[in-house]
Amino acid sequence: MNKKKKKKTHVPFRLNILFFLVFVLFSALILRLGVVQIVYGDDYRREIERTEEVTVNNSVPRGKMYDRNLKLMVDNQPLDAITYTRKQGTKQTEMVETAEKLAKLIEKETDKVTERDKKDFWILNNPKLAEKKITDKERKKVEEGEMEESDLYKLQLDRITDEETKLSENDLEVLAIYREFASGYALTPQIVKNKKVTKEEFAKVSENLDSLPGVDISTDWDRFYTYNKTLKSVLGKVSSSEEGLPSESLNYYLARDYSRNDRVGKSYIEAQYEDILQGQKAKVRNVTDKSGNVVDSEVITEGSRGKDLILTVDMDLQLATEEIIEKQLIAKKKMGNTKFLDRAFVVMMDPDTGEVLTMAGKKYEKDPKTGKSSIEDFALGNITTSYTMGSAVKGATVLTGYQQGAIQPGTYFYDTKLKIKGTKAKGSYSNFGNINDLTALKVSSNVYMFRTAINIAGAHYVPNEPLNISSSAFSTMRNSFAQFGLGVRTGIDLPNEMSGFKGSETSPGKLLDLAIGQYDTYTPMQLAQYVSAIANGGNRMKPHMVKEFRDPVDNNEELGPVAEDVSPTVLNRLDMKDEWIERVQSGFDKVAMEQGGTAYTYFGNKSYTVAAKTGTAEAFYDGPNRMNYSEPQETMNITLVGYAPAKNPEVAFAVVVPWAYQGHTGHSMSKEIGEEIMDTYFELKKERAKKENTETSTDLKVENGKDVQKDQAEVRKSQENE
Repeated sequence: MNKKKKKKTHVPFRLNILFFLVFVLFSALILRLGVVQIVYGDDYRREIERTEEVTVNNSVPRGKMYDRNLKLMVDNQPLDAITYTRKQGTKQTEMVETAEKLAKLIEKETDKVTERDKKDFWILNNPKLAEKKITDKERKKVEEGEMEESDLYKLQLDRITDEETKLSENDLEVLAIYREFASGYALTPQIVKNKKVTKEEFAKVSENLDSLPGVDISTDWDRFYTYNKTLKSVLGKVSSSEEGLPSESLNYYLARDYSRNDRVGKSYIEAQYEDILQGQKAKVRNVTDKSGNVVDSEVITEGSRGKDLILTVDMDLQLATEEIIEKQLIAKKKMGNTKFLDRAFVVMMDPDTGEVLTMAGKKYEKDPKTGKSSIEDFALGNITTSYTMGSAVKGATVLTGYQQGAIQPGTYFYDTKLKIKGTKAKGSYSNFGNINDLTALKVSSNVYMFRTAINIAGAHYVPNEPLNISSSAFSTMRNSFAQFGLGVRTGIDLPNEMSGFKGSETSPGKLLDLAIGQYDTYTPMQLAQYVSAIANGGNRMKPHMVKEFRDPVDNNEELGPVAEDVSPTVLNRLDMKDEWIERVQSGFDKVAMEQGGTAYTYFGNKSYTVAAKTGTAEAFYDGPNRMNYSEPQETMNITLVGYAPAKNPEVAFAVVVPWAYQGHTGHSMSKEIGEEIMDTYFELKKERAKKENTETSTDLKVENGKDVQKDQAEVRKSQENE
């Protein structure tokens, strides 16, 4: 009995301990819940209301451009900038209030403010008066569905008077700032001012950031062209922060994660290589609360500047070539019968790789208001304008003759005027008698090319009788010319290249004109591609302006590692036997290196060897003043193509001078330019060889990095002083 009682007394004691522990735990839990709900309830509620994550892309500077010798051509000029970032829930009145404060600290240009901006601003500042612009009857129409709400706003705008939109200078400045505020997207920094921001303005804004919600200071950039206008049109343009994405390409860029206010390449190299130059934008994830306030930010991706481009251009050669063209234009304009002369072009390229060494073009212009003359850059004319090139294309005619079995290497024709019934007598500038293909190229015989074209067409020439040819002969010759790049786009890595114009008539005389380059039109770049194909033994190379891409580095005097090389591209192989091409090469040698050749006077006694072909075409003026004349004005185009050294060529060139003079005799500007550019090329080569022999360092350094920094500092200083 006693033992049983003792056992029973232990059970209640253990249960009591257990119940006590459970009580303590429940009390702690209740206390914790109370603290969470009562003390920190609002905080946790706000945490729960973090309902939106917004990813923002921040732009980065574009990649730089260098020439083939690592001279900096296009850089990014740092700019002090004042920005505004709008929260998602920011009201218009709040933005106006901030704009008013900012207007007291900075000067903002107001030339971009439109009448519509003024009216919108008036409605914003005068809501009650704006309400009175709409009648009850008109509001009822909206309720009944006869009008849209937007129609009421249009009525308000229409009924605002000029007197009501008159603004003081201060109000106008506030509007200009507000306009920038409102143009940006929420959480995306918007440039308010980045041009001519003074040190005082920058400091004042910096000191007052606490009272300027959304306003910040930062560093922006602008494109800096080391060589001013040289090749600027080819390098292309970049949109401003105000322009943002071009409207015609808006959807294209938005689909590629661009923001509307991003700057992009608008033309030529900047546009062509946009994906390379744009760089990797910084991505920031912003977590916002219900009111649009940013409560947390996280950098997802660090941004990096765009990759740098190493261009194929030799800037020393480019600048020297442009100087030569300018000098020649000025000198020849002083001569008689040159009133239509206003432009000249030079293309130099590596015939084996297609790398464009120079792409020079100059245009003589006169200001209609002041009457002052100036010479402007017209490098783009090498791909956007075309002309009849004359005898320079005879190499293609001879090779087409070989290919079609119309002639053989060594074929003779008697050079005397051809008399075809119904057309004027057609001949060479002199009767050369019995000549073969080599002599025909050397002296530039027209008749030899005429007879070749007649044979290509399968026709038979009888003096004073009609010449019956098939229209298919035009296609035969044009298809063959296209192998060389004549009459088709060259494929250069630049947009808006033209192919030239094909004559529409198919009379026998026009086929003969086609054979001597006096019918269809070609661009200077096509001419350079054509002569390159002959120089390298039969490969039509794709011309290109970019040599390689390099990863960016922060040091302005160093280059990053190569990211990608641009390999040479063979567009097609000439459907010609090697011995045929070599035969034409021999003919080109004779033009420049053998006495009696049409270019011998200019190249015959040089330390280097040149193979060339001259050209003169009877043409009609088609320039900017064409409308001043009721009848087409006859003029002469003069050209020169060639390559050097004659054996194992390393440079091919094309010189084109349209509308050079009137009459059948005149100056030799194309040949003079050709001589000077070749002299310059080999002089530069000699100087660089000496320099390489004295330098031991193999490190790749930017040649003009320090000079560019000095230039930028001077530009910045002058802007601040304005």
